[in-house]
Amino acid sequence: MADKGKKSEEADATAPEDGEKPAKGKLPIKLIAMAAGGLLVLGGGGFGAYKFLAGGGDHGDHAPAAPVVKPAVFFDVPDVLVNLSSANNERTQYLKVKVVLELSDAKLKEQLTPLMPRLLDMFQTYLRELRPTDLDGSAGLYRLKEELTRRVNASIAPNRVNAVLFKEIVVQ
Repeated sequence: MADKGKKSEEADATAPEDGEKPAKGKLPIKLIAMAAGGLLVLGGGGFGAYKFLAGGGDHGDHAPAAPVVKPAVFFDVPDVLVNLSSANNERTQYLKVKVVLELSDAKLKEQLTPLMPRLLDMFQTYLRELRPTDLDGSAGLYRLKEELTRRVNASIAPNRVNAVLFKEIVVQ
């Protein structure tokens, strides 16, 4: 009997105080509400992430206008033929260069025409100082292009060219 008394005391300790018996298999309402709220938050966050990664939704009237790209303007410089600098006992080597200047707008083309003697002088004096080894490989040509761009911009300041482009380079 002592065992039956213990079991009834334990059952009394876990029973609700208001006399109702707990329903087996039913979840408390608070737990269901929390789970539903969590699913709602996760679903909304997932949907938002999907929309963000997919590039948004409505692409109709709200698409941004593409920036207007100006067409490049090119200015041909007359061919330049110079002898390269060499030591006394080496044979003379020549450099022939065809260059095009890339300009930002067509108005600059009109402004460069009267400055052509200055540009040709700059090309002649700089290129005559070069040695054949200065033109070796793509790194040598890249340095030549950068130096010519810098010198052209210094010669035509305050105007600027975007780049000096090579049409032809011959070392003979």
